[in-house]
Amino acid sequence: MTGKKIVVAIDGFSSCGKSTMAKELAATVGYTYIDTGAMYRAVSLYALRNGLMDETSIDEARLEQQIKSIRVDFRPNGKSGSDIYLNDENVESEIRTLEVANGASRVSTLKFVREHLVAMQQKMGAAKGVVMDGRDIGTVVFPNAELKIFLTATPEVRAERRYKELLQKGITISFDDVLANVKERDERDTHRKESPLRKADDAILFDNSFLSPEEQRAWLYGVFSDTVANQ
Repeated sequence: MTGKKIVVAIDGFSSCGKSTMAKELAATVGYTYIDTGAMYRAVSLYALRNGLMDETSIDEARLEQQIKSIRVDFRPNGKSGSDIYLNDENVESEIRTLEVANGASRVSTLKFVREHLVAMQQKMGAAKGVVMDGRDIGTVVFPNAELKIFLTATPEVRAERRYKELLQKGITISFDDVLANVKERDERDTHRKESPLRKADDAILFDNSFLSPEEQRAWLYGVFSDTVANQ
């Protein structure tokens, strides 16, 4: 797509389809897609692998000492997008477990983790022409983004989506456990001290609970096109 390039910031609750929508928009308009949630998952994976975090606690002092040595980047996978690398290792599959996802929500409450990753994200998006999704893109990372969207859906709908996704990956888990995890993450994300999840005042609220993927794509492309046309 020609015209002035912009920053698209997509925030919202877990399992709303932020990443899917952001990836598809970026591919359609020729922008770079940056999955900030995957970046926090990479830090979570690092902490779990190195004994810095378990189910009940995080060794914050040791993690803070090592945070500068954690390098996260995205590289084309030769297919339809990019894979995430942690210190030069492709961890695209390893970060998709429920354990890592839950850990990501926990490490994201730490100020030094957020500062480290936000600096990376701002550098990635400095040239614009990016679609970035996460929890604080429109409020903290890119408060001046030309297009801000806040996605939401009911916890039950989001848990059903996540449950099916895990089953497709061969991960056996009960729906009730997934729903409990979704609600736990919502509570943590909205009440954390550092950059809590909230809708930016100038963001467009979009509830996709009962919309098909095609309807979601059409809506997102429409608001993107209108925003670019008005620049």
